[in-house]
Amino acid sequence: MHVFVTGATGWIGSAAVDELLAAGHHVVGLARTAQSAEALRAKGATALRGDLDDLASLRAGARTADAVVHLANKHDWGDPEETDRAERAAVQAMLETLEGTDRPFLIANGLSGLVEGRAAVETDPSPAVGPGSDRGGSENLSLDYADRGVRTMAVRFAPSVHGRGDWGFVNWLVAAARKRGVSGYVGDGTDAWSAVHRGDAARLIRLGLEEAPAGSRLHAVAEESIPTHTIAEAIGETLGLPVQSVDPDETDEHFGVVGRFFGRTMTGSSDLTRSTVGWQPVGPGLVADIRSGAYTDGIDR
Repeated sequence: MHVFVTGATGWIGSAAVDELLAAGHHVVGLARTAQSAEALRAKGATALRGDLDDLASLRAGARTADAVVHLANKHDWGDPEETDRAERAAVQAMLETLEGTDRPFLIANGLSGLVEGRAAVETDPSPAVGPGSDRGGSENLSLDYADRGVRTMAVRFAPSVHGRGDWGFVNWLVAAARKRGVSGYVGDGTDAWSAVHRGDAARLIRLGLEEAPAGSRLHAVAEESIPTHTIAEAIGETLGLPVQSVDPDETDEHFGVVGRFFGRTMTGSSDLTRSTVGWQPVGPGLVADIRSGAYTDGIDR
């Protein structure tokens, strides 16, 4: 397939590009900068210059593709309304281009906020509906196009998509531990996260494009529930720091932005995903990755 990928040089996107190329697909990646374009070309992919606000480039990428993978997001924590607006506009532009073609469109989402009190399952609909909701309601918008001639699917990623070189949530937790001199967890540490290795997440993206039926929700979850105190203990062990509870009222000060997520349970099951597309995670677990030095090698401890 000729696959158009947004977020093609991001943490998940760069692994997805590698996976797609290795499987014999041709990849065109959206590139905001000359550096990103060169990184794509060095892998054997094609670069299309543009960003999420460049709707003409998004339409052009979707129009010439056999499949679209949408992984990019502004993630502007200081202006969530603009992030949500840009997300919906970008998704709308690509879906309108693909309407009636029966081509696959895969959109990224997270597990956060789907349900309360239990692990989310693939049959749980996203509560984000409409332009003013989280991510502009782009998951539901996309799945609505399953009835309009687009083979849409949503891949919901665990809060930790981990691995060596990760600059996301766990990296921020490590940075907070170094800054504060302790590896913290929120409250009693019984909140929990799901996790998936980056390579397994990339493979699920490829399998989704190749195998998933229209309207699918797929969960990139290898480990369903890891208590936050267990994550903190692994970080403390690798940094040689004590581990302690952080008062929930002090999470923003202690952890920064990641605190609002570390004090929440964000878990999901992937049983239906595994049976639907034959996905079996094989990468190391999150705690094993932390203990192996994936987040601390090169740090002067």
